Amino acid sequence: MAGREILIVDDNPNMASLLSEMLDVFDFQSKVSGDGDTALKLLDDGDFAMVITDLKMPRMSGTELLTAIKEKHPGLPVVVISGYNVGSNEGKVVEGLADGFINKPFKMADIQTLLERFF
Repeated sequence: MAGREILIVDDNPNMASLLSEMLDVFDFQSKVSGDGDTALKLLDDGDFAMVITDLKMPRMSGTELLTAIKEKHPGLPVVVISGYNVGSNEGKVVEGLADGFINKPFKMADIQTLLERFF
């Protein structure tokens, strides 16, 4: 199902699994990565319609991943999710580069709205 696969990047496997199941309800396939380095490798090898990434992750933050994705894949939509308040520097990066932002905890309606916006 090319063009309907979304890359989920979250170091919390339970959150990634929940998001994957929500996307499945809307007939979107997903692949999960637990960190930014693996996500970048998957992006080089795959054909994803979107990336949904957590903001706070070890080793490579969501803002670092967002910046790297936009440098290599400028047309790929990237949506940031977070349960934390976004700091001023992070906020500027997210506002300037991200195609969307969803607060945790998110609901099924939030995911539906996101998908309707892009697809």
